[in-house]
Amino acid sequence: MIRTIQETDRTAVTEMMRVFYASEAVLSSGSAEIFENDISECLKNGPYLKGYVFEEDGIPQGYAMTAFTFNTEYGRRTVWIEDLYVKEEYRDRGLGTAFLKMIKEEYSDCLLRLEAEEENDGAMRLYRKQGFHRLPYVEMKQ
Repeated sequence: MIRTIQETDRTAVTEMMRVFYASEAVLSSGSAEIFENDISECLKNGPYLKGYVFEEDGIPQGYAMTAFTFNTEYGRRTVWIEDLYVKEEYRDRGLGTAFLKMIKEEYSDCLLRLEAEEENDGAMRLYRKQGFHRLPYVEMKQ
């Protein structure tokens, strides 16, 4: 079951974020403050960030967050898949695929974007199977 994040998920999602941000899937290691801000923003139900929980038998087994913007290069609203994490023991059960299909349906008029580490083989396979392709951009930040 995929549902939007709730206040009662805060502890479980924070723990999953710690694992995700400590993995090879993410360049930065995050922090307690970042995790708190991300979850709080999701719970606001505002226009910027939406959080999801992947639940099995009433227990969170993964999470995802999406951010919203407009891409002038493609002239479309854009959904950034910011985080997509499934606990290791629940991988290869179709949770990531189900989430991406849901996002494609819910935001069918939007451009979907995400970042992935080349070394994250499982994620790269999933994204390619779902029709994502690599862009030749260099991302920069300040």
